[in-house]
Amino acid sequence: MSPLWSVALICGAGGLLAALIPALWAQSRRDADLRALAKVYHGDVDAVLITDSRGKLEHANPSAHTMLRLQGCDRIDLALAQRLPNAAAVVARHLAQLDQDLGAQIPAREVLRLSKGGLRLALHNTGDFVIWRIEFMEARGEISGFGAGLGLPALLLSAEDEVLAINDAAIARLMARDGKKIERLADIVDDLPLKSGQTHRVHSPRGVVDMRAALAARVDGTRELFLLGPDHLPRNSTGLSEVFDALPAALLHVAGDGQVLVANRAAQRLLAIEAGGDLGPLGNLVEGLGRPVRDWVADVLAERVPNRPEMVRVRNRDDDCFVQITLGRVVAENAPAGLGGDTLLAVLHDATELKQLEAQFVQSQKMQAIGELAGGVAHDFNNVLTAISGHTDLLLLRHDQGDPDFSDIEQIRQNTNRATALVGQLLAFSRKQSLAPEVVDLRDCLSDLGHLLNRLVGETVRLRIAHDPALMPIQADRRQFEQVVMNLVVNARDAMPEGGEITVETKMVTLDAPLARDRALVPEGRYVTLQVRDQGTGIAPDKRDKIFEPFYTTKGVGKGTGLGLSMVYGIIKQTGGYIFVDSELGQGATFTIYCPAYDPAAAPPVDTPNAATPQAPAPAKQSKGRGEKILLVEDEPPVRAFAARALRLRGYEVEEAESAEAALEKLRAPNCEVDLFISDVVMPGRDGPSWVREALETRPQTPVVFMSGYAEDVYQKTLGEIPNSAFLQKPFALADLLAKVEHQLQTRAERLP
Repeated sequence: MSPLWSVALICGAGGLLAALIPALWAQSRRDADLRALAKVYHGDVDAVLITDSRGKLEHANPSAHTMLRLQGCDRIDLALAQRLPNAAAVVARHLAQLDQDLGAQIPAREVLRLSKGGLRLALHNTGDFVIWRIEFMEARGEISGFGAGLGLPALLLSAEDEVLAINDAAIARLMARDGKKIERLADIVDDLPLKSGQTHRVHSPRGVVDMRAALAARVDGTRELFLLGPDHLPRNSTGLSEVFDALPAALLHVAGDGQVLVANRAAQRLLAIEAGGDLGPLGNLVEGLGRPVRDWVADVLAERVPNRPEMVRVRNRDDDCFVQITLGRVVAENAPAGLGGDTLLAVLHDATELKQLEAQFVQSQKMQAIGELAGGVAHDFNNVLTAISGHTDLLLLRHDQGDPDFSDIEQIRQNTNRATALVGQLLAFSRKQSLAPEVVDLRDCLSDLGHLLNRLVGETVRLRIAHDPALMPIQADRRQFEQVVMNLVVNARDAMPEGGEITVETKMVTLDAPLARDRALVPEGRYVTLQVRDQGTGIAPDKRDKIFEPFYTTKGVGKGTGLGLSMVYGIIKQTGGYIFVDSELGQGATFTIYCPAYDPAAAPPVDTPNAATPQAPAPAKQSKGRGEKILLVEDEPPVRAFAARALRLRGYEVEEAESAEAALEKLRAPNCEVDLFISDVVMPGRDGPSWVREALETRPQTPVVFMSGYAEDVYQKTLGEIPNSAFLQKPFALADLLAKVEHQLQTRAERLP
């Protein structure tokens, strides 16, 4: 007998069993995920530790055991404390940040200074686990070999200006002001903050000297600093010093009229300048400044404008490459021979990644604004739909199926339901809709979506849907899963600009052994698979691993957000499923989703969530009211009129208020008795929970029904603090309103002596 059935027999009571089975299933799935992660990172050369969200150590790969003494360590801060003095503070800071950014998929990175070298820390939150990757820069040769062979001082700096590495030239030519070891940039530079291309006062064994700074940023947040003295500048207008040319930082020597005199090798690579080719004016190499480059150079040289970095685009590159240029004056006495005047040293940083992040941020802000707009519009529409649906239900109470007006009224109700479904999609997009799992038959789901999908694909694309006749249901959020299907079908359509066929196919699959693929391990068991196949252009091998990353898109500018497939990935992972892609260039693409099959006989019953779509009014099975007094607070007159009329028809006494302030004023009246509060949540002035809290101070036993066009999840914390409260989402049907009111009044009667 299996352990699960043993537990069932011991528990006996169905309620306890229903509570245990989901917990055991969740723990089993979590253990399987941990085993899969352990397998992925087993051969990693870097130390990888896996913890829970509080830092408890769950697993460490062999490299971690080699680099860290983990015996007796049960927490990540204790493991790091052997090499990192302030490990507890670092770990606490990162875990707190993860708490604030729940669900974030973008890894956090930090470079920390050790007594010898540096430590690069990268964190990734998977939901159940936090993956900590630790790279010891000394072990990787990044410290000992830094700046070797350069004849000028070179330092590797952290984001906090800690000195992670220093080359031999820096040791010989620089000295901390207190004569001790150089640990921070402030030990050797007087006039911080450091500005690339500018001259700074630097401490050396010969005293304080002027040296020009050249900074090069790294992707991990560290910076390489090179300090140039006069002997490191080009010797004349046509030649380079060996050190200047060998610098990894991209440098240009620019004349006062904007003519590029010299470009070192790094600058030639960055600007796509052919070796030995004519350099020409700086304006021929870059664009996008917003004014002539020559004027900018002249203004900086004459000190007419603040000397701040400028972002420009490289002209001669086939790809989009952006560089940040900082200009620094080279006074005539230090200028190379033959120039006869002040010149400029330009320090160039490849800012393409920064520009992409900026574009991603702008896009995310736009999406957030659209989401807020969609949520606000949907909320207002729900108020309108509540009034239409409610008055339609009232009409249906007076017109039976034999009435000539019945079919017209029924058409109004059905179209109201369609509008309600559309509003629900807007709320889901804005993440203000309740998203709860339910038992879903994909055959029914795709059947309901069929009309919409055919409209989405257009006339040049054929849509074929095929099902396995033995298909089992799955447990998922229906709206979320519909969004997954729509996203995949739209992507398939966009991949076939000349038309073609999209196939959506469901199958039952039984895995007798775990399926290891694409760094994922699918446990054995029965799965429902959904495949979306197209005959499009396909996906290049170097792009397949990136398509689920947020903001990554292969579509043209303005044609894709880069969020569609990342949303698909997130929804499927939350559902407990897996998604894979197979594609070759020119051969189309196939997306395959694995979702655990739902077996009603083996799984606990799943509550079907309250449907947001109003249903036809149920026959009058509820008991009529006995004159109970209800205070109805709603700022939308049509909604208030419908609700008040419906409640009076049921036999309740209704007192109406258009605002929270008006409601409290009515409650102050002598001999005012109220058996139930019904209140909108969002209103001008004070909101629903605010006035109800005040009212309950003198009427603590009064039950409450809150109404809102947003879902209960949005107010879960606020409403959970109010006792004896229930929630009714707009738009609601007449029967839903009456049932909720009767339930709250009956519960109140049971509580009172």
